[in-house]
Amino acid sequence: MHIFTPTNLKRTLFFILTDLFAIGLAVYIAFLLRFDFEIPAQYISDIYKSFALLAFMRITLFYLRDIYKVSWRYFSFKDQVQITYILLFSTLLFTAFVYIFRTNLFLGFPRSIIPIEFLLSFLMILFSRSSKRFFLEVYKQQSLGRPTLIIASPQYAEEITRKLMKYSHENWPVAIWNDAAAGLKINGVSIKTYSDIQKYHKGLESVVVSDEFKVKDIYEDVKALGIHDIKVFNPISSYDKDILLNISVEDLLARHPKDLDKKTIKTFLTNKTVLVTGAGGSIGSEICRQCEKYGVKKLILLDHSEYNLYAIDQEIQEVPTVTVLESIKDLSFIDTTFAKHKPDIVIHAAAYKHVPLVEANIQEAIVNNVVGTKNVIDMAIKYGVEKFVMISTDKAVRPTNVMGTTKRICELYAQNSNGKGTDIVAVRFGNVLGSSGSVIPKFKAQIEAGGPITVTHPDITRYFMLIPEACELVLQAGAIGSGGEIFILDMGEPVKIVDLARKMIELSGQEGIEIKFTGLRPGEKLYEELLIDDADARTAYESITVAKPTAYDIEKLNADIKELVQIEDKIAKLQDIVPEFNHQQNES
Repeated sequence: MHIFTPTNLKRTLFFILTDLFAIGLAVYIAFLLRFDFEIPAQYISDIYKSFALLAFMRITLFYLRDIYKVSWRYFSFKDQVQITYILLFSTLLFTAFVYIFRTNLFLGFPRSIIPIEFLLSFLMILFSRSSKRFFLEVYKQQSLGRPTLIIASPQYAEEITRKLMKYSHENWPVAIWNDAAAGLKINGVSIKTYSDIQKYHKGLESVVVSDEFKVKDIYEDVKALGIHDIKVFNPISSYDKDILLNISVEDLLARHPKDLDKKTIKTFLTNKTVLVTGAGGSIGSEICRQCEKYGVKKLILLDHSEYNLYAIDQEIQEVPTVTVLESIKDLSFIDTTFAKHKPDIVIHAAAYKHVPLVEANIQEAIVNNVVGTKNVIDMAIKYGVEKFVMISTDKAVRPTNVMGTTKRICELYAQNSNGKGTDIVAVRFGNVLGSSGSVIPKFKAQIEAGGPITVTHPDITRYFMLIPEACELVLQAGAIGSGGEIFILDMGEPVKIVDLARKMIELSGQEGIEIKFTGLRPGEKLYEELLIDDADARTAYESITVAKPTAYDIEKLNADIKELVQIEDKIAKLQDIVPEFNHQQNES
């Protein structure tokens, strides 16, 4: 290893030797100043004793307080304060020691030596720490990394600039963008308007955004500056770990509903026993996390996947849990579970949801999605559950595939089973970002493999929402439901999948990734809808509307479901129950 290559051991030894020299020099100069540069012989031993005692205390305290772990070039104001406290504390200890032993060990010790030595040690030790940073930043006017723009409020800009200056070896803050606070300086970094940055900061290479901002709101402005390296500051980072996070396509697509009513959700869930079916899935597991956050009394986790059930049970720590490893297809098992645990609320998230797999396994999908949902609703009514909330999908609207049709039948059963003491509601929304089997994890894997990204059609669009936001709105809709409603979550504007693919390629920083169009899959349609017609009703919340109810005699529906399970031509029977079902098998 090269002798000048920095290591922790070398830095520690260097600064211990530097501190020993500074303390020794400070003691000696203090005696020189006290005695007008002619130190009497009887005080020579006091010089050695003072040096030994002060050096021992300060080196030990510096080591214990990790002062020797601080990087030379990133020495900060916070580090200065900590060193000052240690110097002051050690000086007070030294003073006490001198007074305790003033009759023998420190007989006749000059008291004025103490403040002079403190001041000299303070100046020399701090100068030794800050010298390299001063030389690079002020004398050489050299940044310590790529010139970086900070986008943050003054409150957050202080923390971001401080941590980057101290810990980051790649990003060095040179400007802060905040139009409202332009003209101020934070940690030596000027706050500027966007127009100022456009004019005077052409050399910017990276951007760090505070998590208080929505990345999608500033993304295009940053791109207009010619900067493609955008990071999000992680406020819970410790030391040099994970200070900056890469932005993701989820950051750019996030909806962030403004009318989320957490008080209503808390009232709905607090001290309730909640059963979640499909508890280990993408939606079900997040529902469980939200239930934990809002203080349910007990969580009953039901899933047929052993691993998924284990994973979510291990994650939930703040509320009691019961794990139930069973399938919703088995009515006797479901009956036993309801009888034993008597839930107050049921959130039904269990379903087969992947369109191509359902198209290839129609019988299983019907039994799981339709019969399974019927089983859970019937038991919820039998055991007097207060509220039943079913997760539905935009694919249930004018469905073109079996999966969407099975979910539409579940909606019909939920609506027309209502009114028997259990308030039954359904919540319909589109795709959630990052769920298992969704397009985003698939695209990420394809990009990591070097491409190509496969998109079924250049015009295909989908709605997207973050999983936590979707789940909180599901619980909010459940809280306000009085039974019989199909609630629809505002998903914003639909996103073209090919644009999503291009954005993910851009964020990856990789070049040469191709997009390949493969043709629509069986049952897939170009765009999804959330309403069957426009006759929806508003709720007190802009993010939640209610679909027009559809009447269906419950006895006939029960008979139709029984026939659907038994009949050979299942597509024809699905079309009989859901007349708007237009099965698309090989559209291209």
